[in-house]
Amino acid sequence: MGQHAGMGAIPFDGGVAFRVWAPHADSVAVIGDFNGWDAGATAMDREDNGYWYAETSANLGQEYKYELKHGDQTFQRIDPYARKVTNSVGNGIIYDHGQFDWGNDQPGLHSLDDLVIYELHVGSFNAQQGRGSFESVAARLDYLKSLGVNAIELMPVMEFAGDDSWGYNPAHLFAVESTLGGPDGLKQLVRQAHERGIAVIVDVVYNHFGPSDLPTWQFDGWSESDDKGGIYFYNDDRSSTPWGDTRPDYGREEVRAFIRDNAIMWLRDFHADGLRFDMTPYIRSKDGSGMDIPEGWAMMREVNSVVREHFPDRLLIAEDMQQNPAVSYTGDGGAAFHSQWDGAFVHPVREALKAENDDQRSLEALAGAILKKYNDNAFERVIYTESHDEVANGKARVPLEVAPDDTSGELAQKLATLGAATLLTSPGIPMLFMGQEFLQDGWFQDTVPLDWSLTEKVPGVLGIWRDLIALRRNATGRSRGLQGQHTEIVHADDDANVIGYHRWAEGGTNDSVFVVLNFSGEARTDLPVRFPAAGNWELLLNTDAPGYSDEYGSVDSHSVTAEGDQAAARINVGPYTGLVFGRID
Repeated sequence: MGQHAGMGAIPFDGGVAFRVWAPHADSVAVIGDFNGWDAGATAMDREDNGYWYAETSANLGQEYKYELKHGDQTFQRIDPYARKVTNSVGNGIIYDHGQFDWGNDQPGLHSLDDLVIYELHVGSFNAQQGRGSFESVAARLDYLKSLGVNAIELMPVMEFAGDDSWGYNPAHLFAVESTLGGPDGLKQLVRQAHERGIAVIVDVVYNHFGPSDLPTWQFDGWSESDDKGGIYFYNDDRSSTPWGDTRPDYGREEVRAFIRDNAIMWLRDFHADGLRFDMTPYIRSKDGSGMDIPEGWAMMREVNSVVREHFPDRLLIAEDMQQNPAVSYTGDGGAAFHSQWDGAFVHPVREALKAENDDQRSLEALAGAILKKYNDNAFERVIYTESHDEVANGKARVPLEVAPDDTSGELAQKLATLGAATLLTSPGIPMLFMGQEFLQDGWFQDTVPLDWSLTEKVPGVLGIWRDLIALRRNATGRSRGLQGQHTEIVHADDDANVIGYHRWAEGGTNDSVFVVLNFSGEARTDLPVRFPAAGNWELLLNTDAPGYSDEYGSVDSHSVTAEGDQAAARINVGPYTGLVFGRID
């Protein structure tokens, strides 16, 4: 066993060691700038369990590959553990994570009840002049801070084939996409985000690799058949996924270690505050509907258990979408994520927003979406009305869905902000998708940048989002209940299409919050509504307030006093409007 632990290129004082897993290779050599790319110069020694090791006098920044022999085949491969590459079909680059100056950066999340996530695609988020980058994202961090979000979730940034992609086709899992700014660019973004109190969550893809430009494909020359992937992949029908024939073999310890090392790298070396696992149903089952790949489930639990032990202040999110409490359960049989994307919220809420007429808006479905919990914990779900999946592949952003002829007009504004009020006052970890807060329309495409001029076209909508996020985070100390565990439907008027629910942590003054949502296109005046308790209720926010737009303010909404055994009050609420009240005595 070589004296330097680790995989891939391992810098040490005076040189660089290399270790690679290639159990079927007859010989392996490391070639690169440091030895004139001569395969005879640096043969690697065989270690136990199919590993190979060598030490060299190489320097940081030099390019390298492995040359392997298997039977009568001789071929070159990029290091599966390469921390940096020239491009997806180029060479590995020797890179040392320890060389980056983090200063006093301290990653980690203090609590989940205060979290508001903003999902973004680096290449199109801020790309007025060509393709976006980590640097261009950093240029908008002050905007995101002023919006009030305190976490950004980056769609995958692993090196992928080509220059433009959603990122869900990772070719080199340990390398950061070079066209976006490479590893140092990502680290600079993370450091600058942390300086502004913004956490960074990274999307990771372990349900498949690639499928193109893969260094892992038939890495050491072996596979069960010509069309199967060899040592890193299943070599039977379990290899098939909707994205390619490249599902990793979770039953192999070396493959599980590859994935585990990758997850740890983002947290340790890039100071990421969390990970979001892409489409976990396809890790645990062949068709995404069952549990017929139990070793995939075991792999997730294993990785998550290691993260929970060594990085207890980081967040693990699953895109599971199947309302399975075991996903975020830490006991026996659980996958041990902290939270999961919740299809039980997004689908009924979007249906209510998109309905062609008010009679099709179901308060019963809305109530179910609002009340849903996993393992009796409000924050074991991430809730949203837009995401990269919900606004692509035949689905569009809310403004286009509800008002295709005028995506920044009053109807689009009213329904989009009603959705915002529902999102930011419901239990769960709320998430926005980039541009949602200023009515970005159309559908998501990785080569179409956000239209930042919309921030000036609909400033009132942006203001509503800012104010709702401030309430959700209890910025003024009067809405603690929106961070609480408890929710109760107090009022549901199907005839008026008005629903009201109570949110609280401990309850009482500056804690209890009562939310009224009018899913009708008609204003409701002098409407009798049951409140959670008798007493004075201050109107904290009205999405129809004239201060947001000259077109708003069709009725005068105001603070009320709830009275009597039923704790009732009469309210005025505008069309497609959300009201947020706070208990003040």
